[in-house]
Amino acid sequence: MTEATGVQKLVLDEVTMEQVGAGMRRQLVCGQQMMMARISLAAGVSVPQHQHGNEQITYLLAGEMEFRFGDDGADIRHIGAGGILVIPGDMPHSAEVLADAEVIELFAPPRQDWIDGTDSYLRGPEA
Repeated sequence: MTEATGVQKLVLDEVTMEQVGAGMRRQLVCGQQMMMARISLAAGVSVPQHQHGNEQITYLLAGEMEFRFGDDGADIRHIGAGGILVIPGDMPHSAEVLADAEVIELFAPPRQDWIDGTDSYLRGPEA
């Protein structure tokens, strides 16, 4: 970080890759008011229903996923490479990875549970 401006210059391939759960790895880049994550997901991975106050933008670089929205999961959205979802804060959602996927996600404000590792819904029963 440059002291005078607060600007960070990073190379994503050099950012630490974290193994989150079986079939899921991610890299986080955080600013003061937003966060970006690059996530690699193996086919068959399920992200359980959850919700958070953060607004989320999901951009699928590669692969195929199905998202379910709302308390009952009745609003189903299927996306492939190039697909983008804009998810309002506090919206219950879950996801299934249908084909190996590479995702960029943006959150505002940053996800504190991801930063401090308290995101047990992603980490499985051993978390």
